[in-house]
Amino acid sequence: MCGIVGYIGSRDSQGILLEGLKKLEYRGYDSAGIAVFDGRKLEVRKSQGRLANLEEKLDGQPLRGYVGIGHTRWATHGKPSDVNSHPHTDNSSKFSVVHNGIIENYLELKAQLAAKGHQFVSETDTEVISHLVADLYQGDIVQAVQAAVRQMRGAFALAVLTEYEPDRLIAVRYASPLVIGIGNGENFIGSDIPAILEHTRDVYILNDGEMAILTSNGVELLTTDGNNISKEIFHVDWDLLTAEKAGFDHFMLKEIYEQPRAYRDTMMGRVIEGTEEGSLKVQLPEIGMTDEQLRAIRNIHIVACGTAHHAALIGKAVLESLARIPVETDVASEYRYRNPIITPETLVIVVSQSGETADTLAALREAKRCGARVLAITNVVGSSVSREADDVIITQAGPEIAVASTKAYTSQLIAFYLLGLYMADKRGACEQAQITMVLQAMQQLPEQVEAILSQANVLKQTAQALVKHQSLFFIGRGVDYAVAQEGSLKLKEISYIHSEAYAAGELKHGTLALIEEGVPVIALITQDELYEKTLSNIKEVTARGAYVFGVINSGQESEISQSVDELFAIPQTLPLLTPALSVIPLQLISYYASLALGNDVDKPRNLAKSVTVE
Repeated sequence: MCGIVGYIGSRDSQGILLEGLKKLEYRGYDSAGIAVFDGRKLEVRKSQGRLANLEEKLDGQPLRGYVGIGHTRWATHGKPSDVNSHPHTDNSSKFSVVHNGIIENYLELKAQLAAKGHQFVSETDTEVISHLVADLYQGDIVQAVQAAVRQMRGAFALAVLTEYEPDRLIAVRYASPLVIGIGNGENFIGSDIPAILEHTRDVYILNDGEMAILTSNGVELLTTDGNNISKEIFHVDWDLLTAEKAGFDHFMLKEIYEQPRAYRDTMMGRVIEGTEEGSLKVQLPEIGMTDEQLRAIRNIHIVACGTAHHAALIGKAVLESLARIPVETDVASEYRYRNPIITPETLVIVVSQSGETADTLAALREAKRCGARVLAITNVVGSSVSREADDVIITQAGPEIAVASTKAYTSQLIAFYLLGLYMADKRGACEQAQITMVLQAMQQLPEQVEAILSQANVLKQTAQALVKHQSLFFIGRGVDYAVAQEGSLKLKEISYIHSEAYAAGELKHGTLALIEEGVPVIALITQDELYEKTLSNIKEVTARGAYVFGVINSGQESEISQSVDELFAIPQTLPLLTPALSVIPLQLISYYASLALGNDVDKPRNLAKSVTVE
């Protein structure tokens, strides 16, 4: 949701702000804008649409100045338009604000300010902030912002600039991510580290209720109540190239091809030799639970959103199969509203790529309020989820830029496999031989993914045929059904083709009414125990004229080819591990379908990468 940048120093701010916004455009791209103090007054330029529209406007009217703030928007309050774009100013145009999040009581504040004579021009909640700060200003911008924050309810990350004090930039975080970059004679604000990584590797990661006062010579950290705080500098040890396309046409394709590396990195240091000769085991030093605490767990809740929720469905199967613990999965936005039954023996696992997903954070906090221990699986060190959870497994996917998640999802699967084996070992639920067998199979996954990627052209042809249809279906049983749900989501979120995923056994309970001549059905059939039943379900749809594309295990081609119109075989692995392979062809089909339709693969309409508002 929305990206924020800020700069203060001795260099031209416009170029730095625009470069930072390019790194953040995946967070929102309905509109963009910047505000710069030009030595005399605040100047604002903003434009509806992609960042390129703003750049074109600035080509003719550049802004010159050494301090500024910028924003790329994902619309919440008010449709995408020039006037609803950030930065927003007050009536005097002397105060400028950019904001990520939602001010829940903005209508109440707006009415109070209007009664004092403030006039509003946009439909946004953010404009209220600029007016509120102006109304409260009495010669000290820090105190004005603190006073404004005390009146605001909701989620926000703010950057505030006033021409009265152009030597100071103010940043505030409450429930939306914000980092402060520390430079030499210059300092930076960013919603995410990639926005400022070109200029510094040293950052402060703000927590909720914290603010920063930036000057060209330093950064002062405070609570929003005005108390000074000290914070360790976080040094970024990955380079900017990992957040660039590296020769691929799109970030999504690059990230699909990075999955073998992500698998290896997520397993690195966590798979070690066991005490018995030739044996393997999992070590997770990041988990602080004792063996006794692990054995005391009686049930697990896994909570996540979107793609991460689909990873949670696989996680449920893994933990129940290996560790033999009952598991419930919940969509995070529903979890805290259903009054979940949590006991001291409940472990809550939250899954979030960014570690900033608002609904997942809310669920985490509700779980902790109810006394549960919370374990997080996330891709971002220093994120809110990683800081607030009791235990954290950091996946090693690296920065994921495309809105449609690929390598973050599969890295979450690897994390669940590792966690399942770790808990199985500690609880005595698996023999050492079985743990070793699974880990040996996991070590083969990166090479097996590479084998699938080498056949991308075959899947490209399949995708080009599918785009002729307006609707299609995915079916599967067991973990294949969970993968079908992820495949369906990938297809519709970037190609905009209507697709639905169904448990194959449910077809006869209503879904068959949707099957007619020529309708494409992508069927996953990788689970040995469910092979015959899934094959029967496939025959149910082919009998009604469906065109079936089967994702199968290598070695089954000859027997299944008579029941499907087209097939793709993944390398042989253990049934529980097939999701880490079977999802790869579905990712590629989605990518090539979007490409064939001329869509913006990395930035699908109406979506943003990190959903930091409820």
